[in-house]
Amino acid sequence: MREAFVDELESVFADLAAIAGKVRIAVSGATESLLTGDVETAESVISADVEIDQAREHVEEKAFELLSLQQPVAGDLRTIVAALRMVAELERMGDLSVHVAKIARLRVPQRAVPEQAEPTIKKMAEIAEAMSGKVAEVIATRDVEAARDLVGDDEEMDALRRETFRQLFAQEWTHSIEAAVDLALLGRYYERIADHAVSVARRVVFVVTGEAER
Repeated sequence: MREAFVDELESVFADLAAIAGKVRIAVSGATESLLTGDVETAESVISADVEIDQAREHVEEKAFELLSLQQPVAGDLRTIVAALRMVAELERMGDLSVHVAKIARLRVPQRAVPEQAEPTIKKMAEIAEAMSGKVAEVIATRDVEAARDLVGDDEEMDALRRETFRQLFAQEWTHSIEAAVDLALLGRYYERIADHAVSVARRVVFVVTGEAER
């Protein structure tokens, strides 16, 4: 019975890692549509989000079944509760990718990001995608040090977010109000993707060590 329970827990984490992989693809596709104005890529990101939603439901069903049938305590209970919180964070990362894709789709045939802001947004997108990939690895391996390394990436993202505000309020900004709103939202979306990635990583640390990361 115990062996079967452990196997089920492992399958939950395998599912979480797979969801994180889907999120990375969503972040990448959303960014591609944003920087190229490719409406088909934007549509594919938006439509594929249902797969992440369904995967979340599957993980939740597994977790609740383990809670109801096995009545876990101590470390096992901590692991299941953490998994439920992680899958919610991952789904939100997917939702944020959809928000990016929708901005890209809204501005077609134009591109949503003005040329002067493109390097900043591109860098934020690269970090968001990299963090999504690292989250998948951290979940799969339960590597505590790799999880803690994600915090450094998030600090760089925060600095880039501040840079978007500097650009918006600079005298050199000559673009429309719509472009300003888009840039403010995009900066927020990528920053939040990174924040959720860090939250997932911290929950992995909690599962492994039993200690909450601050």
